Amino acid sequence: MAFSARLNIAYSEFTLDVDLTIPVKGITAIFGPSGSGKTTLLRAIAGLHPKNLYKNGRGHIQFGDQIWQSDTDFLPTYKRPIGYVFQESSLFEHLNIQQNLDYGQKRIKNPLKPHERDHIIDLLGISPLLTRPADKLSGGERQRVAIARALLLRPELLLMDEPMASLDFIRKSEIIRFLERLKTELEIPLIYISHNAAEVTRLADHLIILDQGRVRQQGPIQAVLANHKILNSMSEEPFTLLFGTVMTARTEHNLTEVDLGDALIRIPHHEVKEQAEIRLHLYAKDVSIALSRPEQTSVLNIFDCQIGTIEPPTEDGQCLIHLCLKKTRIQARVSAYSCAELDLRPGQKVFAQIKAVSIVQ
Repeated sequence: MAFSARLNIAYSEFTLDVDLTIPVKGITAIFGPSGSGKTTLLRAIAGLHPKNLYKNGRGHIQFGDQIWQSDTDFLPTYKRPIGYVFQESSLFEHLNIQQNLDYGQKRIKNPLKPHERDHIIDLLGISPLLTRPADKLSGGERQRVAIARALLLRPELLLMDEPMASLDFIRKSEIIRFLERLKTELEIPLIYISHNAAEVTRLADHLIILDQGRVRQQGPIQAVLANHKILNSMSEEPFTLLFGTVMTARTEHNLTEVDLGDALIRIPHHEVKEQAEIRLHLYAKDVSIALSRPEQTSVLNIFDCQIGTIEPPTEDGQCLIHLCLKKTRIQARVSAYSCAELDLRPGQKVFAQIKAVSIVQ
């Protein structure tokens, strides 16, 4: 089962022209800079654009065997089995949380059973908030309520338009944890818009990179981001996204050990279960290089690597080095001075040093 969309939408100074197919499971992230067409695409999926904006017919949107849009058909928004979470929670301020959740139930034919409803409320941790007025909630609490309200509509597809854009770091971390729970406990596919690389690389299973109204890349996130040029374009600081399996959740020294397939990496303790899949961010600035294996060092992660390529120095005298750890590729950013002093060359055997505290989930 898949979701497909072929659309050509024209505004006075912008055209969205996309052809994409995504799996109807897990989280699909649409990533791109401001003005790339992310929200325009999401609103098209929801059926929110006037028909006169479409060029060369109305395009085509299909969800499984359901045709939502074609040259002859146009399913209105209220008939598309979707839930939509906006940047702002858009709660009714004069109602309490229970009343906000109840409001949308009026338009669905088969509301959730009480135990299903309670499960969603518990999953998002909003049970203690039900009697509180909407205007007394924090930003993170409001967004959790907005997500619950969308899920209570029994959507077959959940759409989220930068739901964490206005939240601080602590609130974002809170929402991310809840989204990860939704991903594992509910079987509702989610299309998630963001221009934040950390959010996308932590949550997404499938990635669409949008730029100037065109799809530049799409596919499983691990395949798309295997290309470091794409990865580095997503962030000001070059980084590597590592995919691994938790081998030891907590050692006697409060570390978590993760199997990368080619090596075992140690990180500060994370609240994870053994055998769980995990993704780790490793910034190039946190990787140093030695010509011989360091001894009597506090650095926990030291790997035999081979230099793949070395990029030319930047204006501020930094070189980005691509390292091969068997099949795993990592990046190191070192000074051009160190590169010259160590006489680093492609094909050379070196040791990469990574401090445990520098690796983040």
